[in-house]
Amino acid sequence: MTDLSRHRAQLDDQLALLLSRLRDLDAELDSHQSKDWEELAVEREGDEVLERLGQSGQAEIAQIRAALARMEAGTYGICVTCGQDISEERLDLLPSTPFCRTCAR
Repeated sequence: MTDLSRHRAQLDDQLALLLSRLRDLDAELDSHQSKDWEELAVEREGDEVLERLGQSGQAEIAQIRAALARMEAGTYGICVTCGQDISEERLDLLPSTPFCRTCAR
């Protein structure tokens, strides 16, 4: 049986961290307003990197929220593909995973 309270705490902590990082990324993106063309070009390149980080963060947030929804539904720790239990060791490493080890391959 999975340790729901521990995994929920892990997921909540990771979600809070990601949301904070995304707020910081948004603030950084909003702060770039250089009038110099060369500086503006460099800022735009940096902005593309920040935007990709933001997209990655949004995807991870979606995975965490899905895991929290599975907890509420009582299906957390059950593989969404085959219906078998996800090992506690796997959930310890990847608390938001919806797949058992076999189906994740």
